[in-house]
Amino acid sequence: MTRFTADDPLLKILACPLDKGPLTLLEPEEALYNPRLRRRYPIVDGIPQLLPSSGEQVGDEEHQRLLKRLSEPEAPS
Repeated sequence: MTRFTADDPLLKILACPLDKGPLTLLEPEEALYNPRLRRRYPIVDGIPQLLPSSGEQVGDEEHQRLLKRLSEPEAPS
């Protein structure tokens, strides 16, 4: 199984199926996130599930948690 990383070139061309905007990788959850629409799309066996019906709506509390995490600097590996 191939895992996505934040510097994966494929991430630059993947887009949300609803607003066609960029997605952000959520590494521990193996998901892609659209903060504009508050939708999270799973990555299953290394394959992003980008059908509109595959995305899940994220509530206010989870959205705030994800925004906070995305704004934090990455820890060195």
